Parts: sequence; C-alpha cells; structure tokens
Amino acid sequence: MAAEPILEIDHLIKRVGQGDNEITILQGAGLVVEPEETIALVGESGSGKSTLLGIIAGLDDATSGEVKLLGQSLPQLDEEARAKLRARDVGFVFQSFMLIPTLNALENVQLPALLRGESESVSRENAEQLLIQLGLEKRLKHMPAQLSGGEQQRVAIARAFSTRPKILFADEPTGNLDRRTGDKIADLLFSLNRDYGTTLILVTHDLTLAARCQRRLKLSDGKLEELA
Repeated sequence: MAAEPILEIDHLIKRVGQGDNEITILQGAGLVVEPEETIALVGESGSGKSTLLGIIAGLDDATSGEVKLLGQSLPQLDEEARAKLRARDVGFVFQSFMLIPTLNALENVQLPALLRGESESVSRENAEQLLIQLGLEKRLKHMPAQLSGGEQQRVAIARAFSTRPKILFADEPTGNLDRRTGDKIADLLFSLNRDYGTTLILVTHDLTLAARCQRRLKLSDGKLEELA
C-alpha cells in the first residue's frame, strides 16, 4: 500500500484587497508531495511564494481550494487544531532566523520540545546533540546577539529539527547569508533532512540551492509549473 501524500493542494486561490484593488496571488495552484521528498519553490520576487508557504503551513487561509497536510484538511481545522498539528509535526526555518533574543542557543533549540511536553532532561539532551552535530558545541550558552548570522541560522535549523518534524518549511534559509556561509548552511540542512527522513519544502530565489532539491516548482501568474 502506497504511503499517503504528506501534502496535497488543489485549486488553491488566494485574493487580497477589495474591488478595484483586488489582486489574485494564487490562481488554481495544485501540488501533491510524497513523504521525504525535497521540493524547491522558485519564482520572481512578489510572485506569492511566501504566501503559498504560509497557506500550506496553516499560517494563512486561501480564498478557496483544498489543502491537506499530513492527511488533515486545513480549511476544516480551527486555529488551535492547526497549532497542535504544527507543534507536533512541522518545523520552520526563516530567512531572519527568528530566535528568541533572551534565550541562549541551547534554550532556543529546547523550547519547541518543552512546549510539546517533553521532559527537561530529554529535550535538553536532544538539543545539545543537534547543536553539537551542527558544530556549535562551544556556543551552547551564547545568546543570539553573540552569534554570527551563520551560527544563528544553525541554531534555527537545530530548533526546527528538535521535535523530529515530518515536514519542514524553509523560507529563504540562506537569504541573509553570504554565499560561502549559505552553502554551508544548505549542506547542514540537507544532511539533517536525510538523517531524519523529513519532507522539505524550500522557498528560494537561489537556483543553485533549488537545484539540490528533487523537484523544482516555479510559481508564475498564480500557478505552479514543474521545472525539468
């Protein structure tokens, strides 16, 4: 028996504004993603990539259409149910790192697991292992402001994997980094992704980074087109 798709979107439409100011961002977008696939979403700046990512992660609503994430129809879930689904099975990595400035590296990575109900000792041990795996064994107690951009993004990647997510959404994860640092971060992201058997959906304008994914999809005129 074939595994159920981890993500299905069908006839997704997203409009913003009203009357003469109404803009259609998505026009009937559709996609099926299988477990452990790596997918890059590319497109011009302003094409709606981040909007689409927000909708399929349950952070935003489409105007119409269906989104099934991990077998659950997102339009039919209330905000609390969506939050539970994200806490249990979804990881995020953002361009701007989004670390909590008053927590050190270890505490930032540990937090999602603690919120999910894991014990202090287990969550701490897992967080330490992830940070060591990402080469930050000497930075565990450092605050975000004491870390370089590349180090902050490594902490953010460790945090995303701390709950062993089934699917990871990464929005321009190397966008704020220089090429050399960005390449290192990409290596770590794909390496952890393989280790954990996670499905990866990556939004990027970097075609070199996109080429590392199994599938590349271009968002253009509100529709998704599979690239060779």
